[in-house]
Amino acid sequence: MFKNLNLGALGFEASFHESVELACLGGFEGIDLDVQEMMELLKWKSSEELNNLLEENGLRWGGWALPIRLSGDEENFQRELENLPKIAEKAQELECLRAYTWIIPFSDELTFEKNFALHAKRVKIIASILDEYDCILGLEFIAPKTSRIGHKYEFIHDMDGMLRFCEAVGADNVGILLDSWHWYTSHGTIDQILRLKGTDVVYVHINDAPSGIPIDEQIDNVRCLPGETGVIDIIGFLKALRKIGYEGPVTPEPFDKRLKKMSIRDAVLKVSEAISKLWHLAEL
Repeated sequence: MFKNLNLGALGFEASFHESVELACLGGFEGIDLDVQEMMELLKWKSSEELNNLLEENGLRWGGWALPIRLSGDEENFQRELENLPKIAEKAQELECLRAYTWIIPFSDELTFEKNFALHAKRVKIIASILDEYDCILGLEFIAPKTSRIGHKYEFIHDMDGMLRFCEAVGADNVGILLDSWHWYTSHGTIDQILRLKGTDVVYVHINDAPSGIPIDEQIDNVRCLPGETGVIDIIGFLKALRKIGYEGPVTPEPFDKRLKKMSIRDAVLKVSEAISKLWHLAEL
């Protein structure tokens, strides 16, 4: 496992070169790739030049957000899908092979069965394209009960459901994006993680939850810095991932509004301090 920085997950925007600088400042070991910026950079820079810059700064690639919406109408899906081969090809050149996305945990139009069939069909197509370029895909379940209230049909919202979905897709390059927030709000357990193989997990987010709020009343975009409150057992979470042999990026995603009031450098240092403490406590 390695400490990975995605500035968007902290609520900031920054260029590739700024991300490299800030990752070094915070003692991170990797950064995520911004697909749109990557496609522009590679018009005038080689993949070797970009990778050399990372290597010179002791960094590696984390992953990249799949620029395709899995839900929605077929026309939009097909339009977004057209760009995937050239994006995956460039990601392969950079050796940034972990893509990730999330699945909406409800639908107001499709029953669970119809939604499952639609998502499985689309993910199979995406996985097939990614596989041509040695890329793997992590799927994130969105767990808070409050995210599903008021919607007609519930959809996948916990680890077991996502694992069943991955099995139905039947592609070797599809696994899960495991977020400590969604693991916690799905009433997940350490034993659940220990039943996984390291290769089942493609990408990891960590964060903490506000104290004094029942699990089923937690709000998705109201979180805390990893390890801040101790509501989520982040230490146990990380130790379990280490035990199953997970070797990928671990990215803080606190959705903490307090960070936005800081300068980007101060915010990175604040998050870095929290991550370093966890790394020490988890003996990583």
